[in-house]
Amino acid sequence: MYVARVPNRGSPPAILLRESYREAGQVKTRTLANLTRWPEHQIDALSQVLKGLPPKVELGETFDITRSLAHGHVAAVSGTARRLGMEELIDPTPSHHRDLVMAMLVAQVIAPDSKLGFARGLRAETATSSLGMSWGSPAVMKMTCMR
Repeated sequence: MYVARVPNRGSPPAILLRESYREAGQVKTRTLANLTRWPEHQIDALSQVLKGLPPKVELGETFDITRSLAHGHVAAVSGTARRLGMEELIDPTPSHHRDLVMAMLVAQVIAPDSKLGFARGLRAETATSSLGMSWGSPAVMKMTCMR
């Protein structure tokens, strides 16, 4: 794909998003979109990306990351526990309590702590991983595990 500027006699040039392909040994082009109404900076940015060049704007400056929770280790331990059949060992029927026990089991493997520490780890303000979001509502889980 590439951006093509096609002259238009007395009018501004048409700016088109095109792709080339071969058909019966001949090179042909297909117009995918008309970009004429796009702002110039947006067309330049698209051209840069299509050429495989890095964007002119540093992506770190574009986004403000307010908080990021670790998830890889939660997914790995949860997936392994599921493959081992831990959920069925705890309770063959799906339930909130089974999810709570699984979340507590995963939390103990990841970072052993007390029930209070586990409950704190589920709160959005004090979470250190995505465990609470992976296993249901953190508020409900915290209330249930502290009974």
